[in-house]
Amino acid sequence: MNSVTVRTLLVRGMLAGLAAGVLALVVAYLLGEPRVDAAIAFEEAHSHEHEMEVVSRGLQSTAGLATGVLVYGVAFGGIAALAFCFAVGRIGRFSARTTAALVSAAALVAGYLVPFLKYPANPPSVGDPDTIGKRTALYFLMMLLGVLLAVAATILGRRLAPRLGNWYATVAAGAAFVLAVGLAYAFLPAIDEVPDGFSGTLLWQFRLSAIAIQLALWTAFGLLFGHFAERVLPAQQRTPAAEAVPAAS
Repeated sequence: MNSVTVRTLLVRGMLAGLAAGVLALVVAYLLGEPRVDAAIAFEEAHSHEHEMEVVSRGLQSTAGLATGVLVYGVAFGGIAALAFCFAVGRIGRFSARTTAALVSAAALVAGYLVPFLKYPANPPSVGDPDTIGKRTALYFLMMLLGVLLAVAATILGRRLAPRLGNWYATVAAGAAFVLAVGLAYAFLPAIDEVPDGFSGTLLWQFRLSAIAIQLALWTAFGLLFGHFAERVLPAQQRTPAAEAVPAAS
């Protein structure tokens, strides 16, 4: 794959990430923001200190939310496009559309669900402000481990395929990934800083909405970028035999 193709796919990936970010923004506004408002109301009701807002809540829930989600979509769309460029043809004889779907699924699982299950998202008022640095570092460490373990599992599956076949190699690599993630969960410290009296239902709904946002983002990205990739790489998917037929005729 030459540099022009990579650059084209990178731009397409960022555009797909932007479009997917719009869908994720709608989900975040409809599902996430009401839970954030409820958590803020709990915090204000149980706090003895009243801090002046530097940025109004209305601005946070509209322009601030849109900026954060769309920048996130563009940035991770570009990263996923580069991952696609590396993965296409190396993880199996899949079409560009299928490879894009697999990269998106891997990004959702390894880059989000793996760290989320150990250190789930919390609404305002949940979490000690003094430990925010520690919690952030642990989250990104778990994210890095998830991505590295996913890459290692892919390499393991490819190496086992000639001996076990694709099905059993995939099962073995998946089991190794789950085992390694489980060990990381066991050794990394747990964090439980939910304040007394905070609604368990609200916490559960907020975390479900966080998953829904990521699911919407990566599903939309996989579909859109797969369509773009199929249009950019049609010539590279033709076999030499297929190309020889028109020449012979």
